[in-house]
Amino acid sequence: MSRTSRTRLRLVGALTGALLAVVAADPAAQAHCDDPPTLADLAQRHGRYFGSATDNPELTDTAYTKILGSEFDMITPGNGMKWYATEPQQGVFDWTAGDAIVDLARAHHQKVRAHTLVWHSQLPGWLTGKEWTADALRAVLKKHIQTEVRHYRGKVYSWDVVNEAFNEDGTYRETVFYKTLGPGYIADALRWAHQADPKAKLYLNDYNIEAVGPKSDAYYGLAKELKAQGVPLDGVGLQAHLALQYGYPTTLEDNLRRFARLGLDTALTEVDVRMLLPATEEKLAQQADWYRDMTEACLAVRRCVGITIWDHNVG
Repeated sequence: MSRTSRTRLRLVGALTGALLAVVAADPAAQAHCDDPPTLADLAQRHGRYFGSATDNPELTDTAYTKILGSEFDMITPGNGMKWYATEPQQGVFDWTAGDAIVDLARAHHQKVRAHTLVWHSQLPGWLTGKEWTADALRAVLKKHIQTEVRHYRGKVYSWDVVNEAFNEDGTYRETVFYKTLGPGYIADALRWAHQADPKAKLYLNDYNIEAVGPKSDAYYGLAKELKAQGVPLDGVGLQAHLALQYGYPTTLEDNLRRFARLGLDTALTEVDVRMLLPATEEKLAQQADWYRDMTEACLAVRRCVGITIWDHNVG
């Protein structure tokens, strides 16, 4: 999940157009359009949020933080809540980076999508540099999840509890957690997070699950199984890292609907649209269309609760 590109502010026009399309048909909403609306304003009129990722080194840029604090109503810490940052030494926790994002959000009356508790990447060396028994790793995983979730209890809207658990073909990713604990680590992680903060929304999150296919089918099957077992799962996050050269996920709306039928929320959680350089006017227009199309797909499905772009810049 490296930040391979940043969403440019010039694309706000396309996103705003998609959000305004429904507002324009609503006379009551039109009455509030005297001032230029922000993306958050427009999303809220549809009962959605519109967010951005951010990262701590960016917070010294006042032009950047001005937009972050005014245009969005949800923010996601890009790195500050990941395992390497929060537990750099076993049993020694550091909340500095995550707290800075939470404090910024509170100052601007924003919510926080907390990201992420269990992921195979950006793990500290003490975790990846040894062989674990199942009992030992289970204890480490539980302690990490519950310590972090308790620290942010009441301060965050949701957690990406397990991130990127499947391969492209729908098989489980061979992470240290899967290889040592088996697939049950996902249900355990959700239960432990819920115990630590019963009010936080709990998500599974992944890329390349926007379209109906083997990987999204795996999540659908897992979510159905978890719901049947009474495991606390509130939603599925579709990262939506797209690229023009790979085509648009035309079954996105259908996919959102089938998760909704399971009683789950969905969200587009890390949205960006890349292209092969050099950029052309045609590519930029297509990029803007894709942002609009994704926004309209979310608006069309009641349980798609919001969109987060994977950071922005002021260029």
